[in-house]
Amino acid sequence: MLTIHGVPLSVHTRKAIVTAILKKVDYRFEVVIPVIPGNPPANWSTLSPTGLIPVLQDGDFTLADSTAICLYLDRKQPAPPIFPEDIRDYGRVLWFDAYAGGTIFRHVVHPLFVQTIVGPNIRNVPTDRAVIDDVLTNVQPKILGYLESQIAGKYLVGDTMTLADIAIVSNFIVYQYLGFEIDASRYPKLAGYLREIAATAVFQRALADERPFVDQMGLKRGFLSAA
Repeated sequence: MLTIHGVPLSVHTRKAIVTAILKKVDYRFEVVIPVIPGNPPANWSTLSPTGLIPVLQDGDFTLADSTAICLYLDRKQPAPPIFPEDIRDYGRVLWFDAYAGGTIFRHVVHPLFVQTIVGPNIRNVPTDRAVIDDVLTNVQPKILGYLESQIAGKYLVGDTMTLADIAIVSNFIVYQYLGFEIDASRYPKLAGYLREIAATAVFQRALADERPFVDQMGLKRGFLSAA
């Protein structure tokens, strides 16, 4: 059985978990809580050369990085695929996965998470409201507007769930956990898309498994009632 190491709230950990659930790959989840305050387990540098989560262990094989893990799982259990056969659609899935990690997470989700959770609750540093305001006012609109323009159906690419959906929606789950909302009047397609994907069985199982951790941190789950 596979082991996935990470934190339930993590965008990247959830990406690996949802992929495993979608493919019906048996796995156990190992919570690596010490990673958050920067006090990892003694063997963490061996498991994760970067010190980041998630990490997958499959027997004596260890792999870090969420995208690498998802690609590995896709080869280990090909059905259902998380990449389409069409070469252009394949490229678009890779692009959205990169956009999720390199743009949405880096420039929106991560700074908001640091200012609302990590700073005040872990590092004892007051929230810098100016950072939050800058993200919401100057950074976020371009990203949300772009995503709104890319949605033409239930899924971002093709007619089945792909890594593009898993990566994008995993980010916005955390975004909404923090109490931020997508303005449905301004971004109706994006709001509907996120709601529908979050309501799928694979996401619902992952979100149910992480609920104790979310409740413990006092995060918002009201948005899921509409999913």
